[in-house]
Amino acid sequence: MENSFYQEFDLQTYGKQRAKKDHRTPFQVDRDRIQFSYPFRRLQSKTQVFQSGEYDFYRTRLTHTIEVARVARSIAEFLNHTSTELRSDYYIDPDLVEAVGLAHDLGHPPFGHIGERKINKLMESYGGFEGNAQTLRILTDLIFEGDGIPYGMHPTRALLDGVLKYKATQSEWHEQDYSYPENHFIYDTQKNVRNFVFKGTTESLSYFEPKQWNQLKSIECQIMDWADDTAYSLHDIVDGVKAGFIDAHKIEKWASRKELDSTQSKLVDELCEQINNGTFEKEAARRIGDYINNCTLSRRNTDLNELTNRYRWDLTIAPEVKARCKLHKTIALELVFKSPALQQIEFKGGHILEKLFLCYQEQYSDSEKLGLGILPTNVSRLITKADKDQNLRMRILCDYISGLTDSQAIRAYKRLFSADFGSITDLV
Repeated sequence: MENSFYQEFDLQTYGKQRAKKDHRTPFQVDRDRIQFSYPFRRLQSKTQVFQSGEYDFYRTRLTHTIEVARVARSIAEFLNHTSTELRSDYYIDPDLVEAVGLAHDLGHPPFGHIGERKINKLMESYGGFEGNAQTLRILTDLIFEGDGIPYGMHPTRALLDGVLKYKATQSEWHEQDYSYPENHFIYDTQKNVRNFVFKGTTESLSYFEPKQWNQLKSIECQIMDWADDTAYSLHDIVDGVKAGFIDAHKIEKWASRKELDSTQSKLVDELCEQINNGTFEKEAARRIGDYINNCTLSRRNTDLNELTNRYRWDLTIAPEVKARCKLHKTIALELVFKSPALQQIEFKGGHILEKLFLCYQEQYSDSEKLGLGILPTNVSRLITKADKDQNLRMRILCDYISGLTDSQAIRAYKRLFSADFGSITDLV
């Protein structure tokens, strides 16, 4: 039965149109192309909370991504089954939502959030760096490679919109006299992608300020965002407990320094009891169901309703579930991410990325006089082709560095700066 929730507008692809003969739906093609790509596989060696490879049972960026995609798909299936607003011929496509979940962190650089902040600072004069913007760039320009030339996967409009969590450009933040945004922007060069996503409506939305742009999210994007929060707020606590960063005593000590309301205090007491009883991981698994089953749809009106059904709906979460999620995220941030042990690892990761970037920049920034060819041949060739376009040259360099896994970045650093490390047989 045809799904009338999506129109031809939603199925159109960015760039070359796809061949019509395929037993799969366009959204299944999106999902498969992401899942079988090199950028997706690289996530297995990128930091989620703890550095990749530290221990086998901690989550990596890949396992986190798989969990987000699974939760997102379950939310879509739950809404399709329970919402009176949906029906058998008018429903949110689970394959599309899963594809958005699988894609959402493709642009994440090595070493977690410090990597994103450090590369953004280094790229400040060349358009900045943002993980979500880089995800968009990977999907539209970089996900595949042929003869050393990267190209995009020709994603559907609905998929691009689903991963387009932030829609304001870096320049639009500046034009509104906002300070330089640490994140939450797309690159200025991606306006054409945004124009494609909002075909025929960008002029009517031109009055938006950056914060308004970033609040405009399709229903699939909202589902992915909540699935990401679900995984973050539950699974990062589980890993923090297993790693010894979180225990009942530390949480109680943390809570004593905060002004918690009665609901938050009760949640803290529950969490401490579960940790003491050794039942928190089991409880976290059960809570995933609560986070899914407390989702509902509510109608909204936007300027896009005439073009697509994807903006007719807001995802509404039960307040008590949102409160628990927020508290867990705060605990994970302050007891795990801000702990001295992780801050030291973050500092080292930032140092590695800065040294690599400045070293490559010194060798490749001058189009008139190239330095040593220390980058892989295909990357050097792309930079050389950019000729005197300094912003493009640095963007290609940024693509390379942000695409490295943690271990690739460490090996590159050692090859360049450690006197007793390196061999002509090393893989680049």
